[in-house]
Amino acid sequence: MSGERDLRKLLSGMRPELNPGRYVFTSVDGGVPRGVTPVVTVTEPEGLTLVLPVEEADAAGLAYDYIAGWITLRVHSALDAVGLTAAVAGELADASLSCNVVAGFHHDHLFVAHARAGEALGLLENLVRRSG
Repeated sequence: MSGERDLRKLLSGMRPELNPGRYVFTSVDGGVPRGVTPVVTVTEPEGLTLVLPVEEADAAGLAYDYIAGWITLRVHSALDAVGLTAAVAGELADASLSCNVVAGFHHDHLFVAHARAGEALGLLENLVRRSG
Protein backbone atom coordinates (compact mmCIF):
# COMPACT_ATOMS: atom_id res chain seq x y z
CA MET A 1 0.00 0.00 0.00
CA SER A 2 2.38 2.67 -1.23
CA GLY A 3 1.57 6.35 -1.16
CA GLU A 4 1.72 9.06 -3.80
CA ARG A 5 5.15 10.34 -4.90
CA ASP A 6 4.26 12.88 -7.60
CA LEU A 7 4.59 16.34 -6.04
CA ARG A 8 1.93 17.96 -8.22
CA LYS A 9 -0.57 15.24 -7.28
CA LEU A 10 0.42 15.50 -3.62
CA LEU A 11 -0.13 19.26 -3.55
CA SER A 12 -3.36 19.25 -5.54
CA GLY A 13 -4.79 16.38 -3.50
CA MET A 14 -3.57 17.13 0.01
CA ARG A 15 -7.03 18.08 1.39
CA PRO A 16 -5.78 19.81 4.56
CA GLU A 17 -8.07 19.31 7.56
CA LEU A 18 -7.91 21.18 10.86
CA ASN A 19 -8.47 18.78 13.74
CA PRO A 20 -10.47 20.16 16.67
CA GLY A 21 -8.67 21.13 19.85
CA ARG A 22 -5.46 22.66 21.09
CA TYR A 23 -2.27 20.60 21.32
CA VAL A 24 0.99 21.03 23.21
CA PHE A 25 4.51 19.61 23.09
CA THR A 26 6.04 18.42 26.34
CA SER A 27 8.86 16.13 27.40
CA VAL A 28 8.84 13.51 30.15
CA ASP A 29 11.33 11.08 31.63
CA GLY A 30 10.23 7.48 31.47
CA GLY A 31 6.94 6.42 29.95
CA VAL A 32 3.68 8.14 29.10
CA PRO A 33 1.99 9.37 32.30
CA ARG A 34 -1.31 7.80 33.38
CA GLY A 35 -4.36 9.54 31.90
CA VAL A 36 -2.42 10.91 28.94
CA THR A 37 -3.09 9.80 25.36
CA PRO A 38 -0.55 11.49 23.07
CA VAL A 39 -1.23 11.89 19.37
CA VAL A 40 2.53 11.82 18.71
CA THR A 41 5.50 10.45 20.64
CA VAL A 42 9.17 10.87 19.83
CA THR A 43 11.97 9.25 21.80
CA GLU A 44 14.99 11.51 22.18
CA PRO A 45 18.09 11.21 24.39
CA GLU A 46 16.74 14.08 26.51
CA GLY A 47 13.38 12.43 27.16
CA LEU A 48 10.11 11.29 25.60
CA THR A 49 8.40 14.06 23.62
CA LEU A 50 4.61 13.95 23.78
CA VAL A 51 2.17 15.91 21.64
CA LEU A 52 -1.20 15.85 23.37
CA PRO A 53 -4.35 17.86 24.01
CA VAL A 54 -3.72 20.81 26.31
CA GLU A 55 -6.42 19.59 28.70
CA GLU A 56 -4.54 16.32 29.27
CA ALA A 57 -1.24 18.14 29.81
CA ASP A 58 -2.89 20.43 32.35
CA ALA A 59 -4.56 17.54 34.19
CA ALA A 60 -1.24 15.69 34.39
CA GLY A 61 0.68 18.80 35.48
CA LEU A 62 2.95 18.73 32.43
CA ALA A 63 4.83 21.87 31.42
CA TYR A 64 4.59 23.36 27.93
CA ASP A 65 5.08 26.72 26.28
CA TYR A 66 3.57 26.34 22.79
CA ILE A 67 -0.08 25.75 21.96
CA ALA A 68 -0.70 24.38 18.49
CA GLY A 69 -3.45 23.63 16.06
CA TRP A 70 -3.17 20.25 14.31
CA ILE A 71 -3.65 20.08 10.53
CA THR A 72 -3.69 16.72 8.74
CA LEU A 73 -2.85 16.54 5.05
CA ARG A 74 -5.35 13.90 3.92
CA VAL A 75 -3.36 12.78 0.86
CA HIS A 76 -1.56 9.44 1.32
CA SER A 77 2.00 10.53 0.72
CA ALA A 78 4.80 8.04 0.21
CA LEU A 79 7.44 8.21 2.91
CA ASP A 80 10.08 8.76 0.20
CA ALA A 81 8.13 11.47 -1.64
CA VAL A 82 10.23 14.55 -2.33
CA GLY A 83 9.10 18.16 -1.92
CA LEU A 84 5.78 18.06 -0.04
CA THR A 85 7.21 19.12 3.30
CA ALA A 86 9.30 21.83 1.66
CA ALA A 87 6.36 23.21 -0.34
CA VAL A 88 4.03 23.28 2.66
CA ALA A 89 6.62 24.71 5.05
CA GLY A 90 7.61 27.33 2.46
CA GLU A 91 4.01 28.41 1.96
CA LEU A 92 3.55 28.87 5.70
CA ALA A 93 6.98 30.48 6.17
CA ASP A 94 6.08 33.12 3.58
CA ALA A 95 3.28 34.14 5.98
CA SER A 96 5.65 34.02 9.01
CA LEU A 97 3.98 30.86 10.33
CA SER A 98 6.10 28.21 12.00
CA CYS A 99 5.26 24.60 11.23
CA ASN A 100 6.21 21.42 13.07
CA VAL A 101 5.79 18.45 10.73
CA VAL A 102 5.27 14.83 11.73
CA ALA A 103 5.04 12.10 9.11
CA GLY A 104 2.75 9.20 9.81
CA PHE A 105 2.55 6.10 7.63
CA HIS A 106 -0.47 7.45 5.71
CA HIS A 107 -0.45 11.22 6.20
CA ASP A 108 1.63 14.22 7.16
CA HIS A 109 0.59 16.20 10.20
CA LEU A 110 1.36 19.86 10.79
CA PHE A 111 1.35 21.62 14.13
CA VAL A 112 1.05 25.40 13.78
CA ALA A 113 0.40 28.19 16.25
CA HIS A 114 -3.17 27.63 17.45
CA ALA A 115 -4.07 31.31 17.16
CA ARG A 116 -3.21 31.19 13.45
CA ALA A 117 -4.41 27.66 12.59
CA GLY A 118 -7.37 28.91 10.55
CA GLU A 119 -5.07 31.19 8.57
CA ALA A 120 -2.66 28.29 7.98
CA LEU A 121 -5.52 26.12 6.75
CA GLY A 122 -6.58 28.86 4.31
CA LEU A 123 -3.03 29.20 2.97
CA LEU A 124 -2.82 25.45 2.40
CA GLU A 125 -6.22 25.36 0.70
CA ASN A 126 -4.99 28.13 -1.60
CA LEU A 127 -1.87 26.10 -2.37
CA VAL A 128 -4.13 23.17 -3.33
CA ARG A 129 -6.12 25.40 -5.74
CA ARG A 130 -2.95 26.76 -7.34
CA SER A 131 -1.52 23.25 -7.77
CA GLY A 132 -4.57 21.70 -9.48
